[in-house]
Amino acid sequence: MSHNQLDAKSQAWSALFSEPMSELVQRYTASVFFDQRLWRADIQGSLAHAEMLAAQGIISAQDWADIQRGLQQIAQEIESGAFEWKLALEDVHLNIEARLTQLVGDAGKRLHTGRSRNDQVATDVRLWLRGEIDGLIALLRELQGVLVEVAARHVDVILPGYTHLQVAQPVSFAHHLLAYVEMFARDEERLHDVRRRTNRLPLGSAALAGTTYPLDRERVARTLGMVDAHGEPQLCLNSLDAVSDRDFAIEFTAAAALIMVHISRLSEELILWMSQNFGFIRIADRFTTGSSIMPQKKNPDVPELARGKTGRVVGHLMGLIMLMKGQPLAYNKDNQEDKEPLFDTVDTVRDTLRIFIDMIGGERDAATGQRSGGLTVNREAMEAAARKGFATATDLADYLVKKGVPFRDAHEIVAAAVRAAGERGCDLTDLPLPELQRFHPAIDADVYETLTLRGSLLARNTVGGTAPAQVLRQIERHRQRLGLAG
Repeated sequence: MSHNQLDAKSQAWSALFSEPMSELVQRYTASVFFDQRLWRADIQGSLAHAEMLAAQGIISAQDWADIQRGLQQIAQEIESGAFEWKLALEDVHLNIEARLTQLVGDAGKRLHTGRSRNDQVATDVRLWLRGEIDGLIALLRELQGVLVEVAARHVDVILPGYTHLQVAQPVSFAHHLLAYVEMFARDEERLHDVRRRTNRLPLGSAALAGTTYPLDRERVARTLGMVDAHGEPQLCLNSLDAVSDRDFAIEFTAAAALIMVHISRLSEELILWMSQNFGFIRIADRFTTGSSIMPQKKNPDVPELARGKTGRVVGHLMGLIMLMKGQPLAYNKDNQEDKEPLFDTVDTVRDTLRIFIDMIGGERDAATGQRSGGLTVNREAMEAAARKGFATATDLADYLVKKGVPFRDAHEIVAAAVRAAGERGCDLTDLPLPELQRFHPAIDADVYETLTLRGSLLARNTVGGTAPAQVLRQIERHRQRLGLAG
């Protein structure tokens, strides 16, 4: 009967060592209880590698058939929960290879020909992350979609636009939501770009210097879909860099951190808007909690927690950068520490996007595909708030400029008018015409049309502006880009 060197991890290093690894060190160095989520990618990579070995005549056709059969059984065992993960075998890779050798004997031992765990793990993480990026891109598009549809229902709702959290100018609520659509669209672009650099094959680089076997790395890349838009195989072209590079993980985490920063900014606004001092929106009860002592409270726990989890993801980015900053070439055990922050980043961003899709757009009915129970907008409260803070003061300055007054002079004239209105405790629109004309004789009765909230919106009819006509054009552009029905 064939001897299985992987029955215990210490035997995998041949007979070099004189004593077994201590149990404490085993636990300290093991990764199997968190990296086992890579099992699909590990099997996928192993199948592609074995198929190439057979095609190159490095292993026999029978070995290839046995490896296929064994890995298929292992996949079924893992899916059913019957697979036994062994701490002594340290990681997902040795656990699967050891079980394969139990099942198919020498063919399982031949699988590792021409590769190392160094290029194997680099390949597995890239394959796994590629799939996760695809899932996050889909979620980002879905979040953009629900924001677009909420915006489409509220084009004519007027919201005070703020700078420095002070009332600045009136804007369409839809226009405000579409600002986040732009942010998440850029996030989507970044993930596509990260995916392109992630989708490159390290396998075949072996431990650090390449291998003496006549591998066909291009064949493996094509099998694994590691190709460019033209179907050309994408390889990591320096073996030292291939096994030690984690730029793709750092770059992904940077993109994920920006996603969470955008989520956090939106969260901050949702928290403010649903407070009693604003009262602009209502979030469905299932996304809020009460207080253990104050019965009147309805707390925005979901956006608050998302705001907090942003720091978690940004922290993972910093951790990965610090992990790599002092490492010499090539692979070092430090790189085992890349997985937990990377895994947690993916989980955090994925769960956050899912819950925000439902919180903003409402839950989707499985039968009809329609959403309901999302964000509720209080248009009256928004418009009342927009009437505070002299939101149309800039419009009065623009009005004077169109009458021939230099802008800097117009700015000073309007500042004086705002001060007078403030002293009277009224808005600019409440000042009588003679009072306004006291500040400049060019002001006429048509000024009151300019000073209305709706007039202010309609006047900003340039590309990217908040005029309803422009907002509708942007909604249509986003619908076409996202493949949404009009």
